[in-house]
Order: sequence, then structure tokens, then C-alpha cells
Amino acid sequence: MSGSSDASSQPPTPSASTPASSPPPSPTLSKLTLQDVSDEAREEAAALKLLANKAFVGHEFNKAADLYSQAIEKNPLDATLWCNRAYTRIKLEEHGYGLSDASAAIELDPKYAKAYYRRATCYLQTLRYKQAIGDFKKLLALEPQNQLVRMQLDSTQKIMRKVEFEKAIEMEEEKSAVERCAEIIAEGACDVDSGYAGPVLAQTEDGKYKIDLEFLNSMIQWFKDGKSIPRRYVWEIVLGAHAHFAQEESLVYVDIEDGMTIDVIGDVHGQFYDYLHLLSLTGKPSDNHALLMNGDLVDRGSWSIEVIITALAFKWLYPRRMFINRGNHEAKEMNRTYGFEGEAKHKFGDQSYKLFAYVFTAMPLATLVSATKPPAGSTKNAILSPEGRKRYFVVHGGLFSKDGVTLDDVRKIKRIGRQPGQEGIMCELLWTDPQELPGRGPSKRGVGIAFGPDVTKRWCEANGVTGVIRSHEVRQDGYSIEHDGLCTTVFSAPNYVDQAGNKGAFIRIDATGSQEYTQFDAQPHPPMKPMAYASSGLANLLM
Repeated sequence: MSGSSDASSQPPTPSASTPASSPPPSPTLSKLTLQDVSDEAREEAAALKLLANKAFVGHEFNKAADLYSQAIEKNPLDATLWCNRAYTRIKLEEHGYGLSDASAAIELDPKYAKAYYRRATCYLQTLRYKQAIGDFKKLLALEPQNQLVRMQLDSTQKIMRKVEFEKAIEMEEEKSAVERCAEIIAEGACDVDSGYAGPVLAQTEDGKYKIDLEFLNSMIQWFKDGKSIPRRYVWEIVLGAHAHFAQEESLVYVDIEDGMTIDVIGDVHGQFYDYLHLLSLTGKPSDNHALLMNGDLVDRGSWSIEVIITALAFKWLYPRRMFINRGNHEAKEMNRTYGFEGEAKHKFGDQSYKLFAYVFTAMPLATLVSATKPPAGSTKNAILSPEGRKRYFVVHGGLFSKDGVTLDDVRKIKRIGRQPGQEGIMCELLWTDPQELPGRGPSKRGVGIAFGPDVTKRWCEANGVTGVIRSHEVRQDGYSIEHDGLCTTVFSAPNYVDQAGNKGAFIRIDATGSQEYTQFDAQPHPPMKPMAYASSGLANLLM
């Protein structure tokens, strides 16, 4: 991981930004197989493949996808090109596109083992366990001695059985994890071990725990030193944050008063040491400064527990200056696959994980950040609120599969105790992505949809919103400004999963609605790989 930590503020409208995604899928194979591929075209495709391979090795995945696409146009009958592009799609987390590419490779060569492996990976990443199991079995029929695949098949089957079991158990459970943990505390079954020698959470005269900045700062250092706090403290922090989430609507309204700023933070994904560096740049919440974390605090990174406890502690201490939106990874199905469930259970036990999982459902789905002063400078073409102020819709994923969804529709969503599922407004808020083409298209991820610049403009105009700020996708520069300035993506996990080589970024907004972008680099961390707590055998597959 890079040890560089120089932060740099960027102008509000950079001249160029990283493309939103790799190119869309090539035309269907059935239309291409009738073409006669000349020797010259094969040679050109082979040359492009070499360049694409080099870009891939250099972690230039967008460039690699573009080069593989050019090679496919020259020689659509080469299954390895489709399979290689599928792998690139996986690295870009475009699992819907990867699924199509791997299927094309299998259509060209039904005995292409690696293509089945790539397709199984895409099925697994989109939580389609049954289809992944089918492809793992087909692969084992081709390579019966492949013990790695056999282990991955076994792990996937265990996950599928666990999902079915948990669905049955949930039907029987009447109390929420919040209620159950409160009962366990009242029964005296979650007291602090007398041998604990770390930071001490203060208590009121009647014995109730309360949080202060001294404890929070000491806890962060304790975590940084690789140590743990008692399970009772974890529960108190989570329950303290939950009490505030439960009072918030699904759309939170935040006004930026004169002299105040708010920093919008994108995905952190359990990268605790990068998160600490980020906090050193943003500053901690205070009377004149707020933080808004835009989802995906957990999973993939192997210090997700430390990240989420720290964030929830800030929420408990500063409920009106620390805001947290839910991301698609604050969900049971994702936590089961991408490591947080395993990490939470390993560090604090099954009941603690259940508590986190329930509190994730209480997190708001979006935040409307509104300036209180007139805009600075020209407002030509700017979309303003009815009061003539700038305001931003901050959401993890993006916009909707249909027009007509209002801010009030988002506010009224009943979210507590519910998972986002695979369709509907909640799912779309957490999963959708922008696309360059107008209109709407299929999701490159295989979940949600893609929305074009015209969709964004119509929605912003209809709701009096100056722009959408979202996260959910890696950006090499840490952020990118798209859709004619109406849609901004911010991503705050630098060198994502220790291999993407990207910068992190955050956005500062002041009382006039002006934005300032700050980039930062990844920090060194202890020698633990990402996905360390993922299901056995699946960590490397999901990276």
C-alpha cells in the first residue's frame, strides 16, 4: 500500500475525469458468428489482446476493457477475448457485463473451464448461489482434480444452506436484535470483564453508559494498536447510535448554516487505517462541521468492525453532526458473502452481528444537504431549490427505474427491519449507477439499473435539486463529475482492496452550496489481506 498521504484540493469542475465504466457489452454473439474473420483481423486482435493484458496487469482495468472490446470487434470468435474481458468486468465490479461475456465465451467453447469459473464468480458476486453452484459443478466435470474449485463449491453450498436456514429462523423470531440485546444487558449477561484495561466508557449516576470525546479518541488509538473493547461497550455504542437513527426519516434533511461545512465521504469498506487518515483531513464533527458517510462502511476490508464502531460512536456523540446513509453493503446478503458477518462473529459473537445487521436497517437511505445562503458566483443553468438555494441529494447508489419519484416518496419509505432486495425504490437507491448514454439501461452489476444524463436532469428539475452526489463505484481520481455536472461520484477507499491503485476523495460543501474536492492516498496497514473473514475458499474469488 502506498505510504504517501498528500492531500490536494481540486477545483470544482475538473477538465477531465475517469470514465464512469468500461464500454457496454459487444453485440450479441449470434449476430457475429456468421462473419468471416480474416487472418489480418486475427493478427490485429492478437496485438490488441497483448496491450489489454499489459493494461490489466498494470491495474488499468478501464483501459484493458476498452482494448479487449476492440479486439473482440476484430475477432469475435476468440473465446479467450470474451473470457479475459469478463475478468476485467469482475475487477470493475461490473458483474452483469461479466456474466454476458463469460456466457459468450462458453457459447464459443463449451469446454472452456476458465469461462465457467468467471461466470460462477459473477453469479456469486450477484448472490445467485444456485447458478454459481451449477457452473462450479460443470467446471469440476471438466477438471475433476481441481481442489480449489471443489472447496469453493463446498463454501457456496454452505452459504446457500445457511441462507435457507436463516430465512426459516427469521420467520420464528419475534423480537428485534435491539430488544434482545437490551434484555441480555438487563439480565446481567453482558457485563465488562474485570480484567479489561482499556479505555473506559463513562457512566451516569444511575449506572447508564454515556459517551464522551475522551473515550472516543482513546478507543480509536486502542483500535489502531490492534486491541479490542468489551462486547458490552460495542453494544452500548451500537444501541446509542440506533436510538438516533430510529428518530430519523428515510430521507434526512440537513441545512448548512452560515459558517458551517459538511464533508461527504464515499465508500470506506473496512479500510480502517485509511479511514483514520481521512478523519485527520476532514476533522472530526463539531458545532460548525458535519460529516456525512454515504454508505458501504463495511465488507471487503478486514477492519470493518473498527470502522463501523468508530462511525457509530461519532453518531452517538454527535447525532446532529454525524450522518450515515445506508449502502448496498449494509445488508445481510452482502455481509454474508463479503466478510463483515464473519468478522463481527469472530470478534464479538453471533448476537453482536445480529445487532449490527438490524441497526443497518435503521440507517437512513438518503440525505438532502441544503445551503442556507444564496449561491456564490454565477447560477446560470444551475437548478435551485424553490427558495433559490443550492441543495444536493446524497445517496449511495443513484436514481430510479421510472420517472416521477419525489423526495417525499423517499422520505416515506418504510426501511427499519427490511433488506433492500433485488428491485424496488430501496434497492435502486442503494444499487443503481450512472451511464453515459441517455435513457435507462440494464445494470452492469446485474442488480438495479443504469440511468443516463437526461434521467438525472429531469429528476433534478422536478425536485429542485442542484445535483446528485453518490458513491458505490471506484473512481481512479477518488471522484468524478458526470451528467453535465449534475451527478458526482465520490469514493473514499484508496487503493481499494489493496490492488486498485486509486485515490480516495471527499467533498466539502459550505453554506452557499459551493463544493471543494480533496484527494488522498492510501496508508500503510498491518499485514492482513482484504476479505480475511470471508467464507472459507471464497476470498480470492471475490477480490
